[in-house]
Amino acid sequence: MQNYILAIDQGTTSSRAMLFSLDGKPCFSAQQEFTQHYPNNGWVEHDPEEIWQSVVSSCRDVISKANIKPRQIISIGITNQRETTLVWDKTTGTPIYNAIVWQDRRTAALCQKLSQDNKLVEYINDTTGLLLDPYFSASKINWLLDNVEGARDNANSGQLLFGTIDTFLIWRFTQGAAHVTDATNASRTMLFDIHQQAWDDTLLNTFAIPAAMLPKVLNSADEFGLTAADILGAAIPIQGVAGDQQAALFGQTCFKAGMAKSTYGTGCFMVLNTGDKPIKSKNRLLTTVAYRLKGKTTYALEGSIFMAGATIQWLRDGLKLISDASQTETLAKMANTNSSVFLVPAFTGLGAPYWDPDARGAILGLTRDTGINEIVAAGLQSVCYQTKDLQKAMESDGVRPTNLRVDGGMVKNNWLMGFLANILGAEVDRPAITETTALGVAYLAGLQAGVYPSLEDISLLWYCETTFKPSLSKDERDVLYAQWTNAVERICTT
Repeated sequence: MQNYILAIDQGTTSSRAMLFSLDGKPCFSAQQEFTQHYPNNGWVEHDPEEIWQSVVSSCRDVISKANIKPRQIISIGITNQRETTLVWDKTTGTPIYNAIVWQDRRTAALCQKLSQDNKLVEYINDTTGLLLDPYFSASKINWLLDNVEGARDNANSGQLLFGTIDTFLIWRFTQGAAHVTDATNASRTMLFDIHQQAWDDTLLNTFAIPAAMLPKVLNSADEFGLTAADILGAAIPIQGVAGDQQAALFGQTCFKAGMAKSTYGTGCFMVLNTGDKPIKSKNRLLTTVAYRLKGKTTYALEGSIFMAGATIQWLRDGLKLISDASQTETLAKMANTNSSVFLVPAFTGLGAPYWDPDARGAILGLTRDTGINEIVAAGLQSVCYQTKDLQKAMESDGVRPTNLRVDGGMVKNNWLMGFLANILGAEVDRPAITETTALGVAYLAGLQAGVYPSLEDISLLWYCETTFKPSLSKDERDVLYAQWTNAVERICTT
């Protein structure tokens, strides 16, 4: 009987379960979308129970679809939307409130108030590698403790647990036996010292968070616990965990300093491996944990863009210009190539390198001959221009990616990838397997399970499907990018 690794990819809009063969090939997958809740302007929430049910259903569906016995799954890897924050009662297992999603901006006022303390801002950046921003978990936990009735008292008495989505899923799968996370997810909370690899007491005090709420931090390939046999039909070890962007870096086998990947999902995230030394950005990029193996930490520089696929989702669901994302390639090809339309997708503020939570989106440069084609093309191009912002910031920090490997749902769009190569002035490699987020935790789980002896063995499994080469001249590229930066300046508040 063939054995498999099960990768659980718990994303922002859906949960997916994928079965990989031991040579890293995707064999079967199942996916389930869940509800997005927007209770107030700038607020984004998920129902934790719906997330849990979507994960379990997807896992059961993929086992059924593959027609295998659960014991043929030798290991499980979990990757997750990062920063999204959950607090639950450790006795009942019931969340005290909805999950507050990474996109949520409700704590902007708190972060703005704290940012007046320059020493604190510097301390956070030096210690965690992050910026003081509502994006990360710390201020979200603080909000929950201050705004849910009885939460503060219950937390102080040791009754409440905090976790990012990975922690919550592991806790549920192990029926409360394991309250753990990995170093990549811990590094996104704004509470974790990435140099000491430990929770930071100063930051816990700053955000009034009891240390007892926090999970134990393990390596990215480690023993996270056994699933209760009645959930999936067998007790299966969970042995690989990483936040989605670090998982994609791992799945792209970017194991050497200078290698970079850019993932185009709900958001866009460009991550550059910097080796065993954390590089402090002068351009508001994030210093983060790429992965930690056997106690050895590899670091990365990251630029985060909030709206990539979510922009196309808005064109579909908000403006109803398209009925399916797959239509965008055909429409963009028909757009006027001399169009001056720029779409700045600051629906929930701007991420790196601007970090402007109060900026709001705009479509600029409209004329009488602007149509659906031009607006759709501008939506796609906005993703590329924002990637260019990150490339420029990394170069200014003294590290230029040696190559860019791309993944995520959007990279199937050849027009988009061609424009990306043009605006970056660099070759863009699309691998044969673009579901690299799930693949990354399958590799991590396989590494811990002994399926893969080393990172070198995993590297041999990656291969390129298409290389997109730039055709624009530097002058043409510079003119377009200058128009983009002008558009962004017009909607920035800082």
